[in-house]
Amino acid sequence: MNTVWHRVGMADATIDLNSDLGEGFGIWTLGDDDALLAIVTSANVACGFHAGDPTIMRRVCQRAADHGVTIGAQVGYRDLAGFGRRAIDVDPTDLLNDVVYQIGALDAFARLAGTRVRYVKPHGALYNTTVTHTEQSAALVQAVVAYDPGLPVLGLRDSEFLRQASVAGLSTVQEGFADRAYTADGHLVPRRLPRAVLHDHEEVVARSVSMARTGTVRAIDGTRVRVEARSLCVHGDTPDAVHLARRIRAALNDAGVQVAAFADASPLG
Repeated sequence: MNTVWHRVGMADATIDLNSDLGEGFGIWTLGDDDALLAIVTSANVACGFHAGDPTIMRRVCQRAADHGVTIGAQVGYRDLAGFGRRAIDVDPTDLLNDVVYQIGALDAFARLAGTRVRYVKPHGALYNTTVTHTEQSAALVQAVVAYDPGLPVLGLRDSEFLRQASVAGLSTVQEGFADRAYTADGHLVPRRLPRAVLHDHEEVVARSVSMARTGTVRAIDGTRVRVEARSLCVHGDTPDAVHLARRIRAALNDAGVQVAAFADASPLG
């Protein structure tokens, strides 16, 4: 077991700032990857199943390498039409192979850019499903172990995915969400419900600092829940994502929080 913990309430508190990038497809663009890469410390790059294509993957990997941003494989269901936000009852063996395929594809482009994939994060419905689903969590963990057991995995605190990953010996990194609402049990409010995605910049910035400094966030019912995030996600497809990411990073710096990647981004030797 090798869990990456966040030191809360300390003068030397540190947090990673990540964003989902490379989520266009062909002539369609989504978000401003270049601008966000100048702000974030880790890039969750779509691997072609829920979004992204080879040209986009290569470009984002090169730009991330140029900025010294850590590259992570954001793996998802084979669901371009639904942007990976529709749960799929996929056979665990198929899911395992789909995840290996996605990591390997992105890693090839990362290596062409002089670096490599440094961590794995599930996307959308796969992220939410593996909070509680035993078989799909196992398939995801087995895929990472099969590809490279040295890769950390990024996920939600107390999720089945991180529990199984820890048992398998993977490094686990707990993630918080700057612009997503939480339930009282620490899960994300489903996107189909009101206020699942938060758009008030003042609120999002304040929540980000709270997660980094105290390891807690206020849930949708007003209670406080533990988050203990070592990495904080700012979604790249939300309105004014670049402006919001800048504000979050500035607020973290003002609060004495060091913004730094949890995984090494150094070039290949």
